[in-house]
Amino acid sequence: MNKYFDTYYDWWKNIDKSIFFVITILFTLGLFFSFVSTSIIASDKLSTNSYYFFLKHLVFVTLGILIILIFSSLDQKLLINLSILLFFLSFITLFLVPIIGIEVKGSKRWLDIGTLPRFQPIETLKPFFVIIISLIISIDKKNLYFKYLMSMVVLLPTIILLLSQPDLGQTLLLISVWLTLIFVSGINLILFFLSLVTVCSLTFILIFLFPKFEYIKIRLISFINASEGNNYQADKASDAISSGGFLGKGIGEGTLNSKIPEAHTDYIMAVIAEEFGVIIVIGIILLYLIFSYRVIKKINLIENDNIKLILVGSITIILLQTFIHIGVNIRMLPTTGMTMPFLSYGGSSIIGTSLLSGIILNLTKRKLI
Repeated sequence: MNKYFDTYYDWWKNIDKSIFFVITILFTLGLFFSFVSTSIIASDKLSTNSYYFFLKHLVFVTLGILIILIFSSLDQKLLINLSILLFFLSFITLFLVPIIGIEVKGSKRWLDIGTLPRFQPIETLKPFFVIIISLIISIDKKNLYFKYLMSMVVLLPTIILLLSQPDLGQTLLLISVWLTLIFVSGINLILFFLSLVTVCSLTFILIFLFPKFEYIKIRLISFINASEGNNYQADKASDAISSGGFLGKGIGEGTLNSKIPEAHTDYIMAVIAEEFGVIIVIGIILLYLIFSYRVIKKINLIENDNIKLILVGSITIILLQTFIHIGVNIRMLPTTGMTMPFLSYGGSSIIGTSLLSGIILNLTKRKLI
């Protein structure tokens, strides 16, 4: 008993408590908003227990907290070695998606294996992708560009599998994280901007020349010119935010979650704004900023380049997803289907966010600085 107490005490003494408390608060808020945004869907549309979605969300959050505790308490070397193994396992599941994946609304992004819950492999792959790319980029080689070439060897098969689903949103997210990591590592600026131009050009070609990505083209055109396409979801989300005002309509008074099929995942911020007001949304954004600030502050104190890159990549994923989600909800960006870290309903998203959180807590522990 004393051994376990000492282990827990050492863990608690060394972790960054500010980061841990923000993670806990965000997950708690996610549970609360899941309860108020899914009870109507469960009772009215599915004719089932009003707490159906909330209980599922609670199970995944509980599992997520367990993952955070495990990953944040691992020895650093064990964390890295385990992450390498889990990257290859996650990549295998991503590879299986085009073969045995489940198609939903024209996209094949999920696996449904036996009694396991349906999951989206890319969500669990992203945290380990960051670690693999960071390890490669931090290799000390005489040929400076060899490591960037090797990182592309990991990136390209991953994005090819994502594009086959198709999932352009997650593809661009991974490419953005990769560009961030090579930029922070000190790559030649000319080469960096050439890479950026290449990515933008290939994205343009994919969207406008390949029929498989016609839906992205339609979304972009309707985003630029509202009269050219169907903006039903975006319009309803925008109306919900406007009608919520500063203080909101009140718990259960919102209508967005009954009008948009995926409001509790893709438009959770609009649901929150409608029922609780812009003031709560601002408070949530401040929590993400505090979270990011604490991680970035720790990065400045760490000397190990590999750990720095892993933390930069991890916080970049969370910040980019948050920015994209909010941008879509307020019509600053076209619809992407990107979930909000910590808050959105969805098991795969919660597990992926928990893995990132556990890695961040592990690498920002006091004894490692």
